[in-house]
Amino acid sequence: MSSSLMLSSSSLDLDRILPLVRKPGQYVGGELHAVDSGFDAGNLNFCLIFPDLYEIGMSHQGLQILYHLLNGRAQTTAHRAYVPDIDMERELRAQGLPLFSLEAKAPLAAYDVLGITLPYELCYTNLLTVLNLAGLPFWAADRNQGHPLVLGGGSCAFNPEPVADFFDAIVLGDGEEIILEIADLLALAKKEGWPRPAVLERLARMPGIYVPSLFKPKYAQNKLVAVEPLLAEVPSVRRRVLPRLHAPSVLYHPLVPVVKPVHDRLGVEIARGCTRGCRFCQAGITYRPVRERTLEEIMELANQGIAHSGFEELALLSLSTGDFSCLGELMGALMDRFADDFVSVSMPSMRVGTLTPEIMNQIKRVRKTGFTIAPEAGTDRLRQVINKGITEEDLLTTCRDAFALGWKLIKLYFMVGLPTETEADVEGIVQLAKKARAQVGQGKGRPVQVNLGVATFVPKPHTPFQWEAQIGLEQSRANINRLKQMLPRQGYKLKWHDPEQSFLEGVFSRGDRRLASLIEAAWNMGARLDSWSEHFDLARWRRAAVECGLVLEDYLQARPVADALSWDHLHCGVERSFLEAERDKALAQEYTPDCRAHGCQGCGLCDFKTVRPVVHERPTAVRPVPSTPSVREEPGPPPKAHAYRVHYTRLGDSRFYGHLELLQLIFRTLQRAGLPLLFSSGFNPSPRVSFSQALPVGVESLAESFDMDLSRPLASLEETASRLNSRLPATIRVQAVEPAPRTVVRTSITSYTLSAAAYPEQMHRNLSEFLGRESFVIDRFRKNRHKELDLRPLVARLEFDQGRILLDLIGHQGQPGTNPREIMEKVLGFSEREALLARILKTGVKEMASSS
Repeated sequence: MSSSLMLSSSSLDLDRILPLVRKPGQYVGGELHAVDSGFDAGNLNFCLIFPDLYEIGMSHQGLQILYHLLNGRAQTTAHRAYVPDIDMERELRAQGLPLFSLEAKAPLAAYDVLGITLPYELCYTNLLTVLNLAGLPFWAADRNQGHPLVLGGGSCAFNPEPVADFFDAIVLGDGEEIILEIADLLALAKKEGWPRPAVLERLARMPGIYVPSLFKPKYAQNKLVAVEPLLAEVPSVRRRVLPRLHAPSVLYHPLVPVVKPVHDRLGVEIARGCTRGCRFCQAGITYRPVRERTLEEIMELANQGIAHSGFEELALLSLSTGDFSCLGELMGALMDRFADDFVSVSMPSMRVGTLTPEIMNQIKRVRKTGFTIAPEAGTDRLRQVINKGITEEDLLTTCRDAFALGWKLIKLYFMVGLPTETEADVEGIVQLAKKARAQVGQGKGRPVQVNLGVATFVPKPHTPFQWEAQIGLEQSRANINRLKQMLPRQGYKLKWHDPEQSFLEGVFSRGDRRLASLIEAAWNMGARLDSWSEHFDLARWRRAAVECGLVLEDYLQARPVADALSWDHLHCGVERSFLEAERDKALAQEYTPDCRAHGCQGCGLCDFKTVRPVVHERPTAVRPVPSTPSVREEPGPPPKAHAYRVHYTRLGDSRFYGHLELLQLIFRTLQRAGLPLLFSSGFNPSPRVSFSQALPVGVESLAESFDMDLSRPLASLEETASRLNSRLPATIRVQAVEPAPRTVVRTSITSYTLSAAAYPEQMHRNLSEFLGRESFVIDRFRKNRHKELDLRPLVARLEFDQGRILLDLIGHQGQPGTNPREIMEKVLGFSEREALLARILKTGVKEMASSS
């Protein structure tokens, strides 16, 4: 492990990079409830890394759980890092700067442990981006005592072989308990100065830890025949299973992002594990057994999480949320608690047959959040093969209920290429979609939409289908094209996952260690962010495969059951004999019932002492569900609005927040402060808050404001300002709160101070010439149109004084205006890069207003 250095947040000069990149706010940290920026060399210091962009990684709850657990211990610190976007990687390399943690802005190489999540196969080249920008060798065998320990975990840990040689150790299973055991061991190792091999051997003896260097793949005639242990005491590795979910208090103070992530909401895990037994589903095997939270725990998580975050949506997380034993009671309790606060509840993973009218009525009390169901296959026959356990009539009943309750959009997800699939099964997808849309009934007068999402089936390790073939690219494209041809244009929309990305996912899903060289070769050829279609290039991977002497299609072939698999030494807890029996039952179209309701099915995981299903009984006295209409539909006159104006400053790193990001931050701050906000009406209620003119990203300000409408007057303006400041980032400070003026601003003069590291040689001449002209017309090209704009009447002052540019700009309501960077580039002769790197401060606004 490395000897950590004490590094301050100023150790890396990011001011010369962040103004130049897309969404710079994703690199500055400062999220609500993030830990302090510093760390002590005497502590055990982790950096937890999600190998994708911030907007994906900030939605990952597993990383957040580990973050809070580690930071809850004395002498242990955990910070975070995410993969930089292409432009940020380019700037880091150009400036010779390493990848850094968000909290400390410290180089990753300064940490003792880099904990990297393995969430999906197409992030594998991102691992190399992280390691390379950290200054570390790719291959674990090339690292020495001075390097951080590289630790992995997550969904792909159940066949990590394609990337195993990049990791020192990998965790199998639930991380909550084992991460603390690892921390104890590594803290002792650091204190006593253990050599790296001794650390790895001690880790290997810990249940649930896989040390790849202590296992060696064996090949014969270019075929894997075994993965042999080098340590006799550790012949294999078995997954760690958490008997009960972690205490709710771990997530009382969730991280609240500033830059909007993909899933911008409070996630509340109500259960882990699923026992439905879908034969294609790896998570249904590797997260067994089902472990539910109690109603009390869930309400505690929801109350604390919303109060401390300000999120306006709460998502109930589980592999099959609809199977939660007390879902009706839970939904009623959640909506009774949060409907008046306009906090909606969504269930991202619902199952046909579990979405009852009772539950739908509860969901729509605030806003109709996403309604998505996954039939997976287009015919009852194929659904029997995959053990989906639902019929066409079940699906149509769910759609009929949803349309009757006011939903106008239903999303259906399917797979093509499932084992035993026929043309009739593919065509059945379109037929089922048509029948679903027809459930709206005749004469309703409401157009409805059915959206279809389609992906290519990828056989996953540790599933009954792990031996099956994956269809090739041509067949995948043909199936999707068939759906395009058959699906009517009116009332339907088809989206599909790129078959080329599914092809590569299939290669890695069941791959072996030979693929590590392929990943390195593709990365060297420029492979980055492969899960993003705009960056993915299968041709590049094919060139890398030729260079490595590999045939990618070989990894998609069917596997004989007797053959060795690259993950045979990694046990998920479910017996191989059970998977083989399930495969046979799939071909015979036999159903395996859910063990939560029909008794143990003999998968081999539970010992019924420590590991067993945790399922709660539904209360015998079922709570009546009120037929409460949506809050926005309640009759009565609107409440009187009490309008206030909040004046605030934005300095330092907050200049990198985009306007929409700032709006969201303010909305959530107001919610956390408990102010009695009024909300708009309509399908998506939002706080009645209006902001001053948007600042360009990178501009600081001493003179920002927003107006808010409240349902009752404030008792103390000073106390309100103090309350807001206690909930805002330190870089945003409320200066005053006052009653909002009843005026309409027609014209304003905004003052700026501009400073740069260097000024263009011709700047003074350009400035003088501009001031001497009556007109200065520029050509703008926006929205594919050229427009002329005269800048001269918009500039009230432009002068250079004591090394700074002083600028006053005139703005007229409803008319085109300009901004400081445009003046710098068009008038003063700055290049675009020089203008972006300049420091711009908005110092004041003078408004010429008329009475409303």
